[in-house]
Amino acid sequence: MNAAAPTRRQLLRGMAAGGFVLAVGIAGNRIAVAGDSAHGAAFAPDAFIRIGADGATTMIMPQVEMGQGIYTTLAMLIAEELDVDLATVTLAEAPPSDALYGNPIFKIQVTGGSTSVRGYFLPMRKAGAAARAMLVQAAAARWSVDPASCTTENGQVHHAASGRAIGYGAVAAAAARLKPPAEPVLKDPKNFRLIGKPHHRLDTAHKVDGSLKYGIDVMPEGVTFATLCASPVLGGKVAHVDDSQAKALPGVRQIVVLDDIVAVVGDHMWAAKQGLDALAITWQDGANAAVSTETLWQGLQAAAAQQGVPVTKGNAVDANAADVISAHYEIPLLAHAPMEPMNCTVHVKPGACELWVGTQVSTKAQGIAAQVLGIPPEAVTLNNHLIGGGFGRRLEVDMVEKAVRVAQKVDGPVKVVWTREEDIQKAPYRSVYGSWLSAKLDQGKPVAWSHKVVGPAEIARFLPPAFVGGIDIDAIDGAAETPYVLPNPAVHYVRHEPVGVQTCFWRGVGPNNNVFSTESFVDLLANKAGKDPLDYRRSLTDPKGRARHVLDLAAEKAGWGTPLPARSGRGLCLQYAFGSYLATVAEVAVADDGTVRVQRVVTVVDCGITVNPDGVISQIQGGHVFGLSAVLHQQITLEKGRVQQSNFHDYRVLRIDEMPQIEVHLVPSAEAPGGIGEPGTVSVQPAVANAVYAATGVQLTRMPIDPTLIARKA
Repeated sequence: MNAAAPTRRQLLRGMAAGGFVLAVGIAGNRIAVAGDSAHGAAFAPDAFIRIGADGATTMIMPQVEMGQGIYTTLAMLIAEELDVDLATVTLAEAPPSDALYGNPIFKIQVTGGSTSVRGYFLPMRKAGAAARAMLVQAAAARWSVDPASCTTENGQVHHAASGRAIGYGAVAAAAARLKPPAEPVLKDPKNFRLIGKPHHRLDTAHKVDGSLKYGIDVMPEGVTFATLCASPVLGGKVAHVDDSQAKALPGVRQIVVLDDIVAVVGDHMWAAKQGLDALAITWQDGANAAVSTETLWQGLQAAAAQQGVPVTKGNAVDANAADVISAHYEIPLLAHAPMEPMNCTVHVKPGACELWVGTQVSTKAQGIAAQVLGIPPEAVTLNNHLIGGGFGRRLEVDMVEKAVRVAQKVDGPVKVVWTREEDIQKAPYRSVYGSWLSAKLDQGKPVAWSHKVVGPAEIARFLPPAFVGGIDIDAIDGAAETPYVLPNPAVHYVRHEPVGVQTCFWRGVGPNNNVFSTESFVDLLANKAGKDPLDYRRSLTDPKGRARHVLDLAAEKAGWGTPLPARSGRGLCLQYAFGSYLATVAEVAVADDGTVRVQRVVTVVDCGITVNPDGVISQIQGGHVFGLSAVLHQQITLEKGRVQQSNFHDYRVLRIDEMPQIEVHLVPSAEAPGGIGEPGTVSVQPAVANAVYAATGVQLTRMPIDPTLIARKA
């Protein structure tokens, strides 16, 4: 495929290559990191490893743990090459620093985009291997032997010829005086002890016994509590506040009124919440008071009339030609609704500030606090914590910005907590997106293919250097590259920023739109060609490729083609996204009233080298639940500029009695690792939609499923 602009995949490859150089550079310098003395580090060869004189090993985690298991996976990578017992390792959050802890792919300190393993697979291994080489060299010098005659195991250096062994701690100080190797020798995969083996999460026991602290658990001495309310209409302002009743409530300490938000500070969260509920606030709605769900769809569809920016050099298909099949697909606004409510604890001091928060973007959070206060970023101390659900919501720093503004008016530390209703109704959302596809068939197979993607440019806002030539690499991900062999496809991108809402990334990002639309369209083409959806996909894939392999294995494991009851069906999704290949088969039953019951989901994953198979399986399972919630229940709707949903009663997540049987099968692979945190969310949505198509003959072109469209007609 000839591309007019770099694809997301090409950009990630290029950035990752540079990132590995960065990591080697880190390993080649003595770097002081905040907290080194607390770790008792006699040996600190890089930004990630600290070994004390007692042999205690601490690993500094550059990515944030938010339930995806990355602390365990990254620790496995270091421990594999360092040869330490993973059970004895202490893990610590990295302080804010793009220079030391910037994601090798994005170059800033960010956890997202299913990039953690892709970005850190080599850097973490190189860090461990370099440290190990220095420890071996120090031990060999003490014994006056050749380092090549030494081996390592469980935090010790061994010399088999003399029967001697010494712990890492005993040689840590001597190793600290050595120069790290520029190109440390990595293990041959056949000698891996950890990588590729299932491993239980290192944070599980601490979650069970309650010792693990999330951002919301932090309690600095003298902390007060606050909760806030922003304008129900984006851009609205405070007109008037009657706080007489709120001030009379026990525990209410202070009312903070700003131009666009009102907060109540109390002795505890209940006092703050009761005080907020007692306020009588009049708002000036502003310019977005007429925004509705319908105006959002109208804006999206009007934008689709534009030609857009060419992403590939294929010839566009005339959608109006008689022999052309066309369809368009749309996905709605979605909230993130993480289980841990949004929160940020702030202590503003003269010329300084301290934050306690769970964020996916440490340096951005530090930077926005500094910007609000007009102080240098280094004057802001940020304590990052494990996150109780991110999904892209904590890639945003609006909660830090608002919390700091409130804290400016409060003496001492204040914990600002958003209610579920406040976050669902006034947060940045996954935007509406649309895809317009056309194909010309010859003997049932495409001979021409067009795909126009319409949606916002989140990359342009979040990572401006990656927005090149008017093309948002996230928005077209899954459209510019597919698992199929297509004839010179024409892909265009139309940037459309919806009016009246703030938008941001949501788990699965661009592929949510593009894989849903592409896979739905492939099923439509198969139907028009009179072909079975599996056979049709097989005809469009490389017989020897990774996509064909996962497709065939998923069909086999799911029992594709075996009989099902009436109004039941199986649907396929074949995807290449985030560097991983997935094939998912969903099995559904559709009731007479149009209610869809997902009974079984089978997914085959080829994500290259698998670091922790247990973690990969968990991520696919969790992604499927997240995606099923969206396809069956979720959308954010607006009327008169106001969001109509408020909590889990009307913004449903999948419930226990709706949980299908989920089977995940991993394909052994020696390929470079792919991402896995988001593909499961993406793949389950078109698989379920295609299963509904098979069961009812009705193709659903907008999510979530509308039961009225597939109810049995009287």
